[in-house]
Amino acid sequence: MEKIYKNQSLIYKCFLYAFTVFLIVFFFPKGGKFKYEFQKGKPWQYDNLYAPFDFSIKKDATEIEKEKIAIQNNQLDYYTYDENIVASVKKKYNTNFSKVFNQSEISRNQFNYLKSVGKEILNKLYKNGILKKANTASKKNKLLLLKNNEAIQMNFNEVYGLQDVDEKVYQILEQKGLKNYNSLYKQLFFNIIKPNVFYNNNISKKAHADELSKVSVTRGTIDEGKLIIVKGEVVEAENYKILNSLKDEYESELWADSNYYIIIAGYTILVALVLLMLLLFLKKYRASVYKNNTKVTFIFFNILFMVFITTMVIKYNEAYVFVVPLCILPLILKTFFDARLGLFVHVLTLLILGFVVPNSFEYIFLQIMAGIVTILTVSELYKRANLFISVGQITLIYIVGYFAFHIIHEGSLNNIRGITFGVFLLNGMITLFVQPLIYIYEKVFGLVSDVSLLELSDTNSKLLKELSNKAPGTFHHSLQVANLAEAAAQEIGANAMLVRVGALYHDIGKMNNTTYFTENQITNVNPHNEHTPLESARIIINHVIDGIEIARKNNLPDRVIDFIRVHHGTSKVYYFYKKQTEIEDNVNEDDFKYPGPIPFSKETAILMMADAVEAASKSLKNPTFLMIDAFVDKIIDGQMRANQFSNANITFKEIVEIKKVLKLKLTNIYHLRVEYPE
Repeated sequence: MEKIYKNQSLIYKCFLYAFTVFLIVFFFPKGGKFKYEFQKGKPWQYDNLYAPFDFSIKKDATEIEKEKIAIQNNQLDYYTYDENIVASVKKKYNTNFSKVFNQSEISRNQFNYLKSVGKEILNKLYKNGILKKANTASKKNKLLLLKNNEAIQMNFNEVYGLQDVDEKVYQILEQKGLKNYNSLYKQLFFNIIKPNVFYNNNISKKAHADELSKVSVTRGTIDEGKLIIVKGEVVEAENYKILNSLKDEYESELWADSNYYIIIAGYTILVALVLLMLLLFLKKYRASVYKNNTKVTFIFFNILFMVFITTMVIKYNEAYVFVVPLCILPLILKTFFDARLGLFVHVLTLLILGFVVPNSFEYIFLQIMAGIVTILTVSELYKRANLFISVGQITLIYIVGYFAFHIIHEGSLNNIRGITFGVFLLNGMITLFVQPLIYIYEKVFGLVSDVSLLELSDTNSKLLKELSNKAPGTFHHSLQVANLAEAAAQEIGANAMLVRVGALYHDIGKMNNTTYFTENQITNVNPHNEHTPLESARIIINHVIDGIEIARKNNLPDRVIDFIRVHHGTSKVYYFYKKQTEIEDNVNEDDFKYPGPIPFSKETAILMMADAVEAASKSLKNPTFLMIDAFVDKIIDGQMRANQFSNANITFKEIVEIKKVLKLKLTNIYHLRVEYPE
């Protein structure tokens, strides 16, 4: 258990590593990988290729779509003929005829003749039926009539509509010389005639689906051993279709039950190698990130998220693969870490995605170019215009790259798909979502971006307002230290914004005992006179612990709290230590030391120097150039002799440059200039 506890960080990384590899392989499309890479318009770079087995040539989407459209144009709709309605109409005719035609007014023979004429009219009207309503979606002039279990093809004008009944009745009566009886027949048929031909949606759709199912996705076959393409031959037209058909057949056959676990093992090894390179990079060049499991989890999560989104888009429609805003990955990692780590992770993620994306060379090339542009152009993300400009440049790279590849493949600007430009523009618009995404990551993973640092640097914030009201001297000191530290950080290429924010909040613990610190004493009364040197030292030292508590209550990020914790390192409260030595001989130095730890980064080291120099400079009386020069050297050299910077990744050259900046700034603060004669 003790070994497990000591190695819990390593155990967690191993678990995270294995779990990420598993999920990435799980997301991969289930299919083998064709061992040849080829692109339309480029020469075949391998040896002569012969068909390894019999396979069919697959039609492309355009060919299949044309066949489906042809079927749709030729397919007729089905209409059902209802015999029951005809029988019902004829029955009503026999009942209603004597009501309309008065038998007392005409002879019996005339009555029977008129009745037989009416039956003849009904037979003609219902020979092919009376249509209720045609399918408005169809523009065809023919139909298939389902009558007596037989589908009869006929023209639409061979089937009557309700609006045609009156005209047909009149025509027949005119032929028979019975026009005088038209109004009576009209009255009779108006009450009994009903449509009996109806559009059969179910049968029509089923017949249409059956015809579409007969569309073959292949045309012709290639026999085993047949020459497909020779070395150096340009891949185009028919060869391109044959190669794609072979690729699809090869990958589908390769992914058989017997090969399933072998292929999975291959994918697992390759993905594991990629992620292992990432861990080795972090361990060797970003040790602070490697030691922080939260940051390692954050990096792995972002890789996994991008792989997941990309594979989902490919499964839906591989034509939209560039919709995935992959440049968000280096952008986010640069924001929270640095540009080198961001680009390295971006490239490794592309190596993983190369297994699943179509035209992997084209995809990886464009994405690497876009990633480099992202790293080079995105800076000071808290300035809104910078993000819009960078996204515009990224989108332009995509478009220019697409033009170049299209010219290589097609040899002209013909057949450029407008939808591709829409995909690139959509990619850029989604990339703008990085701002709220950064905010979410900050809250979930406890990270800090420049946007948050800019908000914290506002001196009108609640906590800094409270500091300026309770301890105005400390607030002024913090502002001076912030200016000194920011200038020094800019000089050596450190994170100037982070240093400035750390300097503004480094002494907030002094709010608990404001009058015990010299800069806040406005009278000659010194509260330390009522305490022993040891008690006074503890009050002074406690401002670090008090500051950490105040910072946590106000939800300051851990990166800012680090500045509060380390700005005095393990140095001594020398003034009270010396006073205690005057009282007793055996003084425990540890009682007068700050708890630490010592600075562990360039930024925290800069703050320690700037804080000590600014605070001690208040004791200078009538300072001169030489006095300030010697004074800064004395303060910082003393910190170096005390090994306060042994854990910080800062060089002697950078410390010398920081000294120069601090000397120059102090000279400006004290307004040293040539004395003019009176």
